[in-house]
Amino acid sequence: MISPLMLRGLWAYRGFVLGSVKREFQSKYVNAMLGAVWSVLSPLAMILVYTVIFSEVMRAKLPGNDSGAAYSIYLCAGILTWGLFAEIVSRGQNMFLEQANLIKKISFPRICLPIIVVCNGLVNFGIIFGLFIVFLIASGNFPGMVFFAIIPVLALQILLAIGLGMVSGILNVFFRDVGQFVTIAMQFWFWLTPIVYPSSILPPEVRAVLVYNPMAAVVQAHQGILVEGRLPDWNALIPALLMALLLCILGLRLFRKRSGEMVDEL
Repeated sequence: MISPLMLRGLWAYRGFVLGSVKREFQSKYVNAMLGAVWSVLSPLAMILVYTVIFSEVMRAKLPGNDSGAAYSIYLCAGILTWGLFAEIVSRGQNMFLEQANLIKKISFPRICLPIIVVCNGLVNFGIIFGLFIVFLIASGNFPGMVFFAIIPVLALQILLAIGLGMVSGILNVFFRDVGQFVTIAMQFWFWLTPIVYPSSILPPEVRAVLVYNPMAAVVQAHQGILVEGRLPDWNALIPALLMALLLCILGLRLFRKRSGEMVDEL
């Protein structure tokens, strides 16, 4: 998929990648009095709101689970997972347009741009997910060693997101309607994925359709690990893996064939 030449280019420009990630993070809080403290306060507030509203006020329960915090953990696991996916896809579809001036003025491996998008997404996700882990430990709901099964699921999710982001990002350079379409499609996709509701409440015929939604299996894998402390159904993740690989291969092929035309179009 990625040639040795691309890997050498990425390694040679690793300083550029890390510098870009650092500058973007700093730029978010450059004029804020509390600075980067907001990167902790905002996700902390979200976790507290979900916990208080759904566990204490609404007394929301998961079917088959009597724990008061189960639904808030279920909700946080789904929303945080989707948030990373949506951020990478959203930034990916605009990465070439946003960096048009840089692409036209400076010679550097263009494959650096998807890597920067992923790294920025992981920085934001790492902060909020780290706080979520602290919450799980403090509330006595940490799943134990099963937690580390999240790593391959997270890697699959990132692969799927960057594959979709690259394909839509390249097409968006030539057809600007693509970006608008993906934005709307992501809104529908969110509600067609069992994030705020458990799939068990859906009719059998609707649950059968979820197999065609790759993010449904990914989100449910995260939720199963964090809520129930069980390993994912790895077989259920195979369609998502195949789609992720297909999108990444397609994205790289489009990138190699159209990189010169992209510069002219930008």
